[in-house]
This record gives sequence, C-alpha cells and structure tokens, in this order.
Amino acid sequence: QVQLVESGGGLVQPGGSLRLSCTASGRTFSNYPMGWFRQAPGKERNAVAAITMTSGSTYYADTVKGRFTISRDNAKNTVYLQMNSLKAEDTAVYYCAAGYMGRGLSRLEANYHSWGQGTQVTVSS
Repeated sequence: QVQLVESGGGLVQPGGSLRLSCTASGRTFSNYPMGWFRQAPGKERNAVAAITMTSGSTYYADTVKGRFTISRDNAKNTVYLQMNSLKAEDTAVYYCAAGYMGRGLSRLEANYHSWGQGTQVTVSS
C-alpha cells in the first residue's frame, strides 16, 4: 500500500485552468503506474488519465484529450494533472490512484490498489 494525498482542487470559471497534485508516501513511488479518476454527483467514477512508471506512455479519456495533461516527478513522489479549458462538465471529485506493478496503463479501477481521499473541482461562473 501507498498513501496518496491530492491537492489543488477548487472553484474555477469555465475556460480556466487548475493543476492537481498527488503526493505519495510509504512505498517506492516509481514502481507504480498512476491514474487520475473523477466522480461527478450521481455518476460512476471514471478514469481521466493514466501514466506509466517512467512516463513513457499516457492514457486520456476522450472527454479530456487535448485539454488535460498527466505527468509525474518520481524524485518528488508526485503525479500531476494539468487541466486547461475547463468546462462545467469537468466538475467532480478527482482521485489519484496507484496501480499494480506490471499492469501498465489502465482505466479500470480494479487495476489500482491505493487511492487518495479526493479533491473537489468545481467549474462554474
């Protein structure tokens, strides 16, 4: 298990930007692929983006492709989600998650073993 703490959420106007951070502790961060998920009120939690252990590959949901960028700094045990051109439909609680070694990129929750507590992102004028 690894402990994950998200930060950077908040209220932003449509068209604005936010950068979420997720800092890990407890185990070797660079061993894990990482993912960002989100859950809007009354909806299921879905994958937004994922990144491999060495940042060699990334995954993005179609709804955020071209607007969001996932990155990681293994020296700082941190994964980031840069969110640009935000829309009202991006409003959700955002969670970071650590994946199992060797499973690579995944949008499936079952492939992640540790989760942060979530950070609220609200896009509204």
